[in-house]
Amino acid sequence: MGSDSKMVHSPMVTYASMLSLLSLCPPFVILLWYTMVHADGSVLQTWDYLRLNGLEGFIKIWPKPTATAWKLIASYAAFEAALQLWLPGKRVEGPISPAGNRPVYKANGVLAYAVTLVTYLGLWWFGIFNPTIVYDHLGEIYSALIFGSFVFCIFLYIKGQVAPSSTDSGSTGNVIIDFYWGMELYPRIGKNFDIKVFTNCRFGMMSWAVLAVTYCIKQYETNGKVADSMLVNTILMLVYVTKFFWWEAGYWNTMDIAHDRAGFYICWGCLVWVPSIYTSPGMYLVNHPVHLGVQLSLYILLAGILCVYINYDCDRQRQEFRRTNGKSLVWGKAPSKINASYTTTTGETKTSILLTSGWWGLARHFHYVPEILGAFFWTVPALFDHFLPYFYVVFLTILLFDRAKRDDDRCKSK
Repeated sequence: MGSDSKMVHSPMVTYASMLSLLSLCPPFVILLWYTMVHADGSVLQTWDYLRLNGLEGFIKIWPKPTATAWKLIASYAAFEAALQLWLPGKRVEGPISPAGNRPVYKANGVLAYAVTLVTYLGLWWFGIFNPTIVYDHLGEIYSALIFGSFVFCIFLYIKGQVAPSSTDSGSTGNVIIDFYWGMELYPRIGKNFDIKVFTNCRFGMMSWAVLAVTYCIKQYETNGKVADSMLVNTILMLVYVTKFFWWEAGYWNTMDIAHDRAGFYICWGCLVWVPSIYTSPGMYLVNHPVHLGVQLSLYILLAGILCVYINYDCDRQRQEFRRTNGKSLVWGKAPSKINASYTTTTGETKTSILLTSGWWGLARHFHYVPEILGAFFWTVPALFDHFLPYFYVVFLTILLFDRAKRDDDRCKSK
């Protein structure tokens, strides 16, 4: 992302957005958790509290990272790192990078996902570890993640300066931009441990599933039963995360991995923002069980599953199309395509083909539509008493609009 990141917006806007995200995201994570867990999900209640108590009040509700929180995070991170390194998987090559490197991965995401969930549920089932501990220490965990991930991003910055893993790295000459957008495209520890696969997939996306299950168990332990709204939310989130791991090797070809460098934007985002914001509808439902009834539950569930499937099928069509160099059938017919040739920074002429039929014939970034709708369907079981559970849907919409623009600009410059 490095150099082209700054051309998307003017330098002024870039600075403003970087500095505001660096300063506003951490307190927002804490405020969201506090509102969901301690202020009945009501933004107004939190607002009133802050208006009365000011900065001092805010500092008072910010939980201190405790030893328990650090222990939980460390054991989870170590477990996921071990699975990433040691579980068997198919060798997969990523796309060729701007500097001509081709990263090699071990695709064991589905296995790691299955082992994680089975282990977590097994520990609970056999009374070895109770996931409600995670919920009860959630504020401290988020607080620890905020500070810990910040330190981790500083480590990435220093590593990029001192010991980059590949030639896909370099400085823009600006400390803030380097820290925010990252120095390295493919940082690794040793030869095999890919840092971005760990932060984005194995820590970030995996924590989404683990926390979804945690919220469900917490409601069960508190009320002796799980509300249908919570079930619909948990099932749909798990379907989505399952889809992600099923398609993980495809994800390694996307903007996040192949274009965005490993800095605050991606890594802090995956280590902190994903576990806290993406799981927030479930966090809200823990203390707000809604009774939907069988019929409505099934309707929402089916609509959500359909959205996740369409989202998957869009990506699958494009992947097959690229893999077969445009020779695959799309909806039973030969696909229509655009041949685009462009010149790289080194002066080479390259061609790429763009799919313009199937789902991709409906709109340029059609796969974002079912993604946003899917998020809506796993949030709608919360109904409409409060706005906050819908924050993720709103955030996702803004994120994907921005991503679509960045993608379009990149294609245009090609």
